[in-house]
Amino acid sequence: MKPLAVLTMLLLAAPLAAGAQDIVLREDPRPALLKQLDGEWLMEGDVLGAPVTYRLVAGPTLRARFTELHMRDVADPPQYEARVFLGFDAESGELIAHWMDDFGARYSIPHGTGRIDGSVLQFTIPYADGPFRDTFEFDQRNGTWHFRIEAGQPDGSWKHFARYEVRRR
Repeated sequence: MKPLAVLTMLLLAAPLAAGAQDIVLREDPRPALLKQLDGEWLMEGDVLGAPVTYRLVAGPTLRARFTELHMRDVADPPQYEARVFLGFDAESGELIAHWMDDFGARYSIPHGTGRIDGSVLQFTIPYADGPFRDTFEFDQRNGTWHFRIEAGQPDGSWKHFARYEVRRR
């Protein structure tokens, strides 16, 4: 193919690609609370009492059917990294969570399920070694999030695992 023909095809296709992106953004079906996660954040808190700080980048992915959270430890080199995909099934009213991190594939299953209630996202992941319950609460007054992760105990109670204050960068 001649260079002029290739250039012409690229120039003609560019507006189509830009238009396709606009369609995706206009058709964002995510609930408003999931959209509140979009952006760049700093997570400060603890895991089992040890202080941690992560950078969090969140936004729509997979044609806005999910909100992707990408967490990465600020240490150099990073000590932890995770990608969490949160989706909402409008038909069942269920929040679906897929948590993948650098602990490996075994710990990415099963998926979690939960609900959106007002300013709270909550889901439970029923791991083979015991469930984890994640609660993400949005503080509308100051635009911050509070993340709490708890580990299920054999007696049915929940024990602190991690807690983070999440604010925009």
